[in-house]
Amino acid sequence: MKPVYFSHHVAQRMIERGTNRQELERAIRHGRQVPAKAGKVAFRLNLRFEQIWKGKYYGTKQVMAVVSEKADRFVVVTALTFYF
Repeated sequence: MKPVYFSHHVAQRMIERGTNRQELERAIRHGRQVPAKAGKVAFRLNLRFEQIWKGKYYGTKQVMAVVSEKADRFVVVTALTFYF
């Protein structure tokens, strides 16, 4: 499997959206691949959450890594999270 690199942009987005490098790497390694805009690819993974996020309880957190795939590596360009 290709190594995973993170853009500078994604470091701030991870904090804002409640995820981290480990969760995003898990999504890339084990998640479902879906197409994304501008020739990029995204990887989604549902994780057990069972916590409060921004004042509301959620059982599941879905992390999505949007990736620019290179011949020798994945570059994560943004991170999204969905709570439900």
